[in-house]
Amino acid sequence: MRGVRWRRAASQVGRSTAVWAVSTVTMLVLAGILPDFRLRSENGDSATDIAVTAAFGAGAFGLLSALVWPLLVRLLLLVPALVLGLLVFFLNGALLLVALHLNPAERGAAAPETAVVVAAVMSAVASATGAALAVRDDEAYRRRLYRLSDRRRRAGGPPCPPSPGTVFLQLDGVGHDTLLDAVGKGLMPTVARWLDIGDGGRPTHRLTPWRTDWSSQTGASQLGILHGSNHDVPAFRWYEKDTREVVVCNRPTSAAELQRRAVEYAGHGGLLTVDGASRGNLFSGGAEQQALVLSIATRRRSRENRSRDGYFAYFSDPANAVRTALSFIAEVGREIGQSTRANLRRQRPRVSRGGLYPLVRAFATVVERDVVVAAVTGDILAGRTAVYADLVAYDEVAHHSGPASRDAQKVLERLDRSLALIENVAEHAPRPYRIVVLSDHGQSPGETFRSRYGLTLGDLVRAGCGMPVPRRAEHTRSGAEARAAVRAALRIPVEEAGEQRRPGRREEPIVLASGNLGLISFPDVTHRMSKEEIDARHPALLPTLANHPGIGFLLVRSDEHGGVVLGAHGAEIPLADLDDDTGPLAPFGPGTADAIRRTHSFPHTADIMVNSLHDPADGEVLAFEEQIGSHGGLGGAQGRPFLLSPLGVSAPVGAGEELVGAEQVHRVLRRWLRESNGPQVPLEAAAEERAA
Repeated sequence: MRGVRWRRAASQVGRSTAVWAVSTVTMLVLAGILPDFRLRSENGDSATDIAVTAAFGAGAFGLLSALVWPLLVRLLLLVPALVLGLLVFFLNGALLLVALHLNPAERGAAAPETAVVVAAVMSAVASATGAALAVRDDEAYRRRLYRLSDRRRRAGGPPCPPSPGTVFLQLDGVGHDTLLDAVGKGLMPTVARWLDIGDGGRPTHRLTPWRTDWSSQTGASQLGILHGSNHDVPAFRWYEKDTREVVVCNRPTSAAELQRRAVEYAGHGGLLTVDGASRGNLFSGGAEQQALVLSIATRRRSRENRSRDGYFAYFSDPANAVRTALSFIAEVGREIGQSTRANLRRQRPRVSRGGLYPLVRAFATVVERDVVVAAVTGDILAGRTAVYADLVAYDEVAHHSGPASRDAQKVLERLDRSLALIENVAEHAPRPYRIVVLSDHGQSPGETFRSRYGLTLGDLVRAGCGMPVPRRAEHTRSGAEARAAVRAALRIPVEEAGEQRRPGRREEPIVLASGNLGLISFPDVTHRMSKEEIDARHPALLPTLANHPGIGFLLVRSDEHGGVVLGAHGAEIPLADLDDDTGPLAPFGPGTADAIRRTHSFPHTADIMVNSLHDPADGEVLAFEEQIGSHGGLGGAQGRPFLLSPLGVSAPVGAGEELVGAEQVHRVLRRWLRESNGPQVPLEAAAEERAA
């Protein structure tokens, strides 16, 4: 046993010496390249003196990074995430200046801006060297994971129970068919291995499609999945007449209010109330541990919402920030190059990808992914019971590049590597873990309504109301989740340009877009208007909308029938008759009538609900926002996400049954958490859940 300990100590000393040597050489090289960085006195020194100075500086910098850096990060936990990421470079440079000043010979010196560059390069090189050596030493890597898993016990926390924990990983916007296509192309080997597709092994997971509600977007789906209720969420954004405000799912104040309503309606705190963690989500799910959760972004900064387990675990190692920053810059360059190539080739459909979008994309595909994955691995090593994390990378890229584009496929490859990393960490956790992967919706391709017809939905509504229409149609801003996540990370208001919390002129209708779903409200009428009232006020409006070739159908309240669906050529079908006569709903597939009837029952459903055209042949829809991959309404792949579950849990639904709606997905996930606390064998679905 003593010999084993000596070998371990010798191995650790050898790795530390190797990292020190590489850092010393790196410092010497940088001193030869950078004019404002020197390792010799002004009178000149011998090669030996310079080497000793470099070795001393590298060693001092390494010790300061190991000892002082974690303390600095703890002091800065109240700083917004992106600001902390930028401070990393300046503080890292300051540590290097201190290290050079500690040299008794006082030979080294560097300009402050040069020190930032030198410190970043040295941190990256030291991290890469240490990682490479650790990979070659499997025992050292395993010991490191076990040491991390012991943190909770060393801190005095309760021991981990023997029952399995569960990690729920949401791949935002990845539809069922998109996942299978990526697996078939070899883009996601981890998922392929779990499903035993072309591997010749034994499958460990089952893949189940499910059907979203009419509002096929993250706000409605994730609220239903995490809190068990998405009642009265008719779209991504909608106008509420009682408060005279626009509710937007990715606005922190709206997210907090929607979460409060869901908790009250469902009667419980959420999926993660028992030893849970929520990472990168719109809503908390009732978890005590939260990082990058939008619904808490409006709270006063305090100990409870510092997101310690997310930011501290990631930024305590300055090499993490350096690596993420380099990847961030590379992603910005990649987006600019891909966008330029698409413009030169005149690809269609296409939307604008300029302005701040390259930075938003880099945040979603690099920063958000790295911080969330680091937080999840920390939760696993801490032995938490339930973890739910949202990775928004694919959804953001697919909105602007297209769901099946090469850009989006590259993102799926990187997401698969994140799944493999989390799976590897789970093997070293203090308790067994079950990994469930799911999506909240898919994405449907197609050009925008504006690009095809030269006008927006708002322009069409104004024309139907007899109001003047601007000569040049204005852009309808995209409501992608990543843009709000960037603003929340910077702690600046998430108010979209051109989007008013309160209406301006009361006589004008408010027109809002959620993907290919449009909502029209008349703010001067306090109740939901009926078809008869709308016809009396604007006789041409409903026929103009229903007969437009880019619109699939309308939903309005009716004094005579309760509610009716309107289509082209005068089609008018009461909601009660939709099962026998689908009319304009025929292209949208089974379950459409039920989804419409449910939304019709919501208190805040708009006066007129508009769903765009859907072509079943190619799955395309026409987004009312500036997106060529969209979701939010009915039609195509957007309404068919997936649930990838381990074989060790019961089947989501019985044979021949369909999983419908985010609330039913919530019940399935709650059942799996209950199973983890009981006999560790698959259980059949409870009878009451089948009835529900």
